[in-house]
Amino acid sequence: METSKKGTVATVDESHLRLIMGLKLRQLRVDKGMSLAELADVTGISISYLNEIEKGKKLPKPDKISVLANALEVSYDWLVSMKINKKMAPVAEILQSKMMKEVLLDVFGIDKSQLLDLLARVPVKLNAFLNTVIEISRNYGMRVENFYFSALRSYQEMHENYFPEIEESVDDFYKIHHLEANVPLQWERLRDILTNAYHCTVEEDGLSNQPELRQLRSVYLPGKNPRLLLNVNLNRTQKAFVLAREIGFQFLNLPERPYTSSWVEFDSFEQVLNNFKASYFACALMLHREALIQRLSGLIGATSFNPNDWIKLLEDFNVSPEMLTHRITNLLPRYFGIQELFFLRFSQQNGTEDFELTKEMHLAGLHNPHANMMHEHYCRRWISINILKNLSMQLKKGLYNNPLCYAQRSRYFGNEKEYLIISFAKPSLEGTGINHSISIGLLLTSQLKKKVQFWNDPAIPIRMVGETCQRCPAIDCAERVAEPVVLMREQRLNVMKTALDALSGR
Repeated sequence: METSKKGTVATVDESHLRLIMGLKLRQLRVDKGMSLAELADVTGISISYLNEIEKGKKLPKPDKISVLANALEVSYDWLVSMKINKKMAPVAEILQSKMMKEVLLDVFGIDKSQLLDLLARVPVKLNAFLNTVIEISRNYGMRVENFYFSALRSYQEMHENYFPEIEESVDDFYKIHHLEANVPLQWERLRDILTNAYHCTVEEDGLSNQPELRQLRSVYLPGKNPRLLLNVNLNRTQKAFVLAREIGFQFLNLPERPYTSSWVEFDSFEQVLNNFKASYFACALMLHREALIQRLSGLIGATSFNPNDWIKLLEDFNVSPEMLTHRITNLLPRYFGIQELFFLRFSQQNGTEDFELTKEMHLAGLHNPHANMMHEHYCRRWISINILKNLSMQLKKGLYNNPLCYAQRSRYFGNEKEYLIISFAKPSLEGTGINHSISIGLLLTSQLKKKVQFWNDPAIPIRMVGETCQRCPAIDCAERVAEPVVLMREQRLNVMKTALDALSGR
């Protein structure tokens, strides 16, 4: 940042400078034991204007900055610089950090002036808290995407993962292009719409000349003559989703967006949010709510669980398991009154024992299972992991033909909650060797048992499960792959606490 007495601020976000200057003025005034009235008397600047400066709402002109600098016994250059003392450093870091600013201030709606007010009232405690947040993010290697995707999940959960305005946009799109809800959309139809309505050229084998990009599904090249480059290994269903998502970006007019699928990088939370909106549009386009609600009513009203009926849903709508389960999480809360649910996607390199939870969402509270960022081993009794093991076995023996679909009732050690879980598994993009399992879990409540008739189908296995091997009390578990070190540490601490209580006579 460059400033001078004669000039105004250049090359720096003025809002940042206002806030930093406000922080400095307030801290200098407080350190000198001056009230706003006393500073106003010394400088000839009104109390209300000083208050606006300290709240970061006003940036004074150079002559007033000089007066303030003299009154507070600091240099003009220091007052207009972005330098700040150690006491205020955490707040300044948040104000200048793109990641923290977008997540803490923009996404969650915390007003910057409120942050400054908090700093004035409880500077030590607030700075300690902000220091803690920053330190945790660094020590645990949290990247910007960890914050962005966590913020996105919160956004979805706040809206019960249902967005009427996007649903209405899909209805409008159906009318404009004369589509029928009960007729599955094929990728060729979507390609024609994208070409004719948005003048975008679709290249089915657009990435083969770039081996570095072979794991991407698509790349969008904007411009006067936009192009959508597809991975040649996409199947018909994957092509349809990529095209439907691109139509979503265009129809919803979302210019701030990523240009690749999967992610390579993103510059803002708005890109993450707009990608979600376009993906939501794509799922709603491929699985129109009226048609899917009718089919779901029949499935959950059945007295037995038939995996073939669920697989047929994929075929009839020409969608993937992930698209179907995502769409189900949109509709169950709104149209079936089933709010307590979760969605999980596990990824596995084919033939290995490494299982990574790569996507999750929880409605009406955090449910089990959920992500663990401590590099622990997820319980091998989870259906989400067992179905991947079976998929790997089928692929190894050359027996795989269609996505797998299993159901399980999971009861947790030391927890009264029980979940009915439906899980799908299939290979990801051809040539990557990665498999995915997609699961939707429903908390078994008295209300759910009235709505989902097959919940007690005797063919659905019931298993006791844990969270991770490191925390699981099932000592005789045949599936265990790691010792319960976290659990044992907690037990040792409890024994010590009991001994200390006895020693002190409590």
